[in-house]
Amino acid sequence: MPLLGQHIHILGNSCAGKSTLAAELADVLQLPVVELDALNWQPNWVGLNETDPELFRQKIQAATEGDAWILAGSYERFVRPLTWQRLDTIIWLDLPLSLLLVRVLKRSWRRWRSQELLWGTNRENFWQQLLVWRKQDSLIWWIVTQYARKRRHLLHAMLNPEWQHIRFIRLCSPQEVAAFKQHLQDVLTAPTTSIPKA
Repeated sequence: MPLLGQHIHILGNSCAGKSTLAAELADVLQLPVVELDALNWQPNWVGLNETDPELFRQKIQAATEGDAWILAGSYERFVRPLTWQRLDTIIWLDLPLSLLLVRVLKRSWRRWRSQELLWGTNRENFWQQLLVWRKQDSLIWWIVTQYARKRRHLLHAMLNPEWQHIRFIRLCSPQEVAAFKQHLQDVLTAPTTSIPKA
């Protein structure tokens, strides 16, 4: 597998493991990470993507001005027009819906119990995730309702000639994610063979 390039975007639904994989790749590839959730979420769970879309675009633009980065997060309607022309690789974490739902409950419970501070300003409320009839509060609602749409859009993008310059890597299980990371590590640590001089 060739190296991933200098502009990488990790996509997937909530709880797919985007931030975790971005941090691991950043360590291996020595690239900075742009965490889109950190750019979006303001105090009291105010999202710039809804309250000030232009400011959110400006933040993304500024954060991706460098020569190399790993984007972690979706926000596709913002990120696609700003960065996809420059992308080398998209890593799509297309994990099963059932696994995502289990993960969101476990993660939310852990964050709520530990009162983990998220993006410097917010804390998660486990119980509101169960309020699936309140779309503004429940990640369960978000994952279930967005799952098919996200998959459809990315499958279409993979076939779109406009994005033929992008290498799409689709990982559909935790085992495939683990194998991908191991293969990348093997490639990067493989000894180089020198060509003998004549």
